[in-house]
Amino acid sequence: MTSKAHGAAKSAKKPMEDAAAAGKETIEQAMKASTEGYEQAVAMSKEQVESASKAVFRGYEDFTTLNKQGVEAFMQATNIWAKGCEDLGKVYASFAQETAERGTEVAKVAMKAKTVQDVIDVQTGFAKQGFDQFVAEGAKISELSVKVATEAMQPVQKQFDTAVSKLVKPAAF
Repeated sequence: MTSKAHGAAKSAKKPMEDAAAAGKETIEQAMKASTEGYEQAVAMSKEQVESASKAVFRGYEDFTTLNKQGVEAFMQATNIWAKGCEDLGKVYASFAQETAERGTEVAKVAMKAKTVQDVIDVQTGFAKQGFDQFVAEGAKISELSVKVATEAMQPVQKQFDTAVSKLVKPAAF
């Protein structure tokens, strides 16, 4: 009976071993599937991080380029403005020199005048001519100032338009 009991125990043990082996295989397959899923998730996350990093760096490069171009446009505008101010300074200096020369001529004529009325007439003519020239030079200076301001703003406006179009373009739907 011992051998029957032993045979029965052995035959009872066989399904348990088979069940244990099947359970072990199931656990191994689950672990393998879990590991593969984890590796896929890590790979996808890595791709997403790389994609996001590239986008951030591209955005940073775009920002840096726009910033550099903005500085260059500002420097161009500053150079135009400086040249315009130089031209305005020349106009002012020329006007001042002409006024001084006319004043000297009027003083010479006034010194040669025979009567007080002659001096008054010379001074009145000088004042009228001076006023007319002042108005004409004022208009000339005003036009030049507007021209300088307009020209100086062109590089900045162009760069602003470029920057806005680059920034708005990716946001367009």
